[in-house]
Amino acid sequence: MIQVGIIGGAGYTAGELIRILLNHPEAAIAFVQSSSNAGNLVDAVHRDLVGETSLTFEADPDLTKADVLFLCMGHGKSKEFIESTSIPASVKIIDLSHDFRLKAEGNDFVYGLPEINRELIRASKRIANPGCFATGIQLAVLPLAAAGLLKNELHVHAITGSTGAGQAPSKTSHFSWRNSNVSVYKAFQHQHLGEIRQSFQQLQNSFDFDVNFVPVRGNHTRGIFASVYTDFEGTAEEAVKLYEDYYASHPFVFVTSENPDVKQVVNTNKAVLYLEKHGSKLLILSVTDNLLKGASGQAVQNMNLMFGLNEKVGLNLKAVAF
Repeated sequence: MIQVGIIGGAGYTAGELIRILLNHPEAAIAFVQSSSNAGNLVDAVHRDLVGETSLTFEADPDLTKADVLFLCMGHGKSKEFIESTSIPASVKIIDLSHDFRLKAEGNDFVYGLPEINRELIRASKRIANPGCFATGIQLAVLPLAAAGLLKNELHVHAITGSTGAGQAPSKTSHFSWRNSNVSVYKAFQHQHLGEIRQSFQQLQNSFDFDVNFVPVRGNHTRGIFASVYTDFEGTAEEAVKLYEDYYASHPFVFVTSENPDVKQVVNTNKAVLYLEKHGSKLLILSVTDNLLKGASGQAVQNMNLMFGLNEKVGLNLKAVAF
């Protein structure tokens, strides 16, 4: 049984992790850390877990009890935690922040997108879990990059649910502002662009085009709907075959023949892709759950790979149609 520790346990991604891990047949939660909630019941913060766990938050857990640590802290905090904490060498780490996603000298974290790095993840002790927007956008484009078919700039319009902003309330996340509202933010300069470009260049060394990304705050709670288009010389049928072949061995990515919607993937670790050809442009629609395939579900998928399990174990999550 894999013993799991969660650092920074009060936020949305930690709550999703706990929900998944409580039902994971090969994992047990050793502790959930939270300085601000130390001594409180976990289900007093994550109310959806009422009746499912008697765990309490700990301020300073014994890290030797864990085989793997999930770091669910804010950006910048994971690096600070690792540098200031004595973590046993045997403990594996999966970081859900932005801190280690970009390659740099001294960074031994593997970028945790299984659809490009599955074998590296299996062999790694430290994983940088991808960002939510980055996951959906990359899955929409990876087959083109792998085939060397990115010949021009990419145009991306993607809308995310309010949980993508985290649990701490802010001007643009509270209900009265977000409900019945839509707004653009960080156009052309979103923090996920670096990891997106890094992955495209990993698969296609010659990639040096703009990724014109316009992120949108949606008025729904969870789910990302990304529209991507770029030049493609082949037919629609050739594009579909390219995508189906690329994802044939990846169990959470599905190419559909019908225009998708967010409800197909909410509460699941799935990504659903749909393609259309319009003149010289290939349009790819990508839908994912920002808290699952975009965060905690993918983190558990990575844990499964790191410990030699089938990557689907514990992730048989069902979408809710209504």
